[in-house]
Amino acid sequence: MYKLDRYWHGLVHILFPERCAGCDTVLMHQEHILCSTCLYHLPQTDHHKDAENETAKQLWGKVKFQYAASMLTLSKSSRVQRMIHHLKYGQQPEIGIYLGKMYGEILLENPIVDGVDVIVPIPIHPIKKRKRGYNQSEYFARGLSEVLAIPIDNSLIKRTFNSVSQTRRSRIDRYDNVENAFAFVPQKEGVQTPNHVLLVDDVITTGATIAAAAQQLMNGLGCTVSIVTIARA
Repeated sequence: MYKLDRYWHGLVHILFPERCAGCDTVLMHQEHILCSTCLYHLPQTDHHKDAENETAKQLWGKVKFQYAASMLTLSKSSRVQRMIHHLKYGQQPEIGIYLGKMYGEILLENPIVDGVDVIVPIPIHPIKKRKRGYNQSEYFARGLSEVLAIPIDNSLIKRTFNSVSQTRRSRIDRYDNVENAFAFVPQKEGVQTPNHVLLVDDVITTGATIAAAAQQLMNGLGCTVSIVTIARA
């Protein structure tokens, strides 16, 4: 039976080879999601080593937070951009789990996650979720949760309207686009509410989206918020 399973797995790999999310090359049997070359050359930010990192600075003056960090740097036509595109639009949510686990290992015993009660992924509008089939940030949260042993809570905030994609909007337009995009969801009486929330998203650009969501959490819960993203553009 074991030999048959190996034969079947090998046949599937030949007929439908798994490709690298960063460069589209066919992966070797021992590789998963990313090839060894892309994995080695991932542009890690090391934000977890510096509280005054670029992501934190981008959020200064926009919203109050405990810590903020991005795992990777995203540049145009890069392996990170291709990977994020596959995650969001290529029906490959497993990329989010893979990256969440990777960053979770980095953040273990780091001050960023000290005292965090729950992980909250930035929600997307139900219409967009039905169209895409999933929320990419939730899969990143799943990977983090598995390694950090911190539960996920999707019930605290909701998307109130389906905002236009931020990609080609000006910085001012981006803030107008998401200013009222989120709403806190009141919790049932007697339910213990978190004191420290880790808010996670895929990419931070201007910080408008994350700032709007974080503010709703703080207004509703009176909690501390820390912020983590896969990448910083």
